[in-house]
Amino acid sequence: MQTTQTTQTTQTTQTMRAALYDSYGGPEVLYVGEVPVPEPSAGEVLVRVRASSINGGELAVRAGTLRLLTGRRFPRKLGIDLVGEVAALGADVTTVTVGDRVWGTVEEIESGATAQYALVRPDKIAHAPSGLSAVESVSLIAGGTTAITALRDHAGLKPGERLLVRGASGGVGSLAVQIGHLFGAHVTGLAGAKNLDFVRSLGADEVFDYRTTQPEELGRFDVVLDTAGTEHRRYRRLLAPGGRMVAVGLDVARLAPSIAYLATSVRHGARRVRFFRGDPRSDLLAELTRLVDSWDLRPVVDTVHPLEDIAVAHHALAAGGARGKHVVDIG
Repeated sequence: MQTTQTTQTTQTTQTMRAALYDSYGGPEVLYVGEVPVPEPSAGEVLVRVRASSINGGELAVRAGTLRLLTGRRFPRKLGIDLVGEVAALGADVTTVTVGDRVWGTVEEIESGATAQYALVRPDKIAHAPSGLSAVESVSLIAGGTTAITALRDHAGLKPGERLLVRGASGGVGSLAVQIGHLFGAHVTGLAGAKNLDFVRSLGADEVFDYRTTQPEELGRFDVVLDTAGTEHRRYRRLLAPGGRMVAVGLDVARLAPSIAYLATSVRHGARRVRFFRGDPRSDLLAELTRLVDSWDLRPVVDTVHPLEDIAVAHHALAAGGARGKHVVDIG
């Protein structure tokens, strides 16, 4: 008698560790959980993430300030900026290959970069700098692309002009000071007292403690770059004739009035405030790569956190006074 054996194959879904939250709230809602590794569809790239950074906007999303945009579907992932290696490609992707070391961003509303794997669009990544670690590289993405766009494209900063950077020690400000210096501007930085020497070391010509210095004491500027998001009206008054103010932050505590003031200033007055949200694409990331590889830009990392300490990292950024970026080492 012949016996027929039937072999049953069980398909196991791969899982990964990711920073998650099940409800809006403070940093305590964050945890690390296991979720399926996403599969790239056509026109998508799967990246094995080595490092991610924490941006101020993520704190507002986690707290539920933007829930009208982000919705109520949970669990939600975290993270926008990433550095890692290409793990898999969807159909029709030809700009990178498996194994390439890349940096870039995921979609801001969806998030998901603070995880072992993340899906990205090909037009949102570029080859990463060759001479830096993943932790160092990821600290440059948000600040570097935002500062280039703000100072070059929106402000048209010229050599010899006077530039004021608010929040000069933070993730964006620390890069804006360096880029302003490279553009040949006279750079004034506002930061906390403990960070004044640090900001000066980045290339600032003058530094002031924002807690003890009134805006009216600072003089006139051709360009004001505001990363703080508060008191836009007072700092706008510092603009010289023909001056330009670029705001890259909003007052989260007074969100509606802040948005209304910026919207009004865009339409009226000689000293308009330009406001934009960063959305770096491959060409801008490639330009940043060239700057970094020529050693013109210095990465600034405040603290490196393991993935398990994601709540600690959010607490630390919310406390203020950061010197550069808080980075999450995914490993």
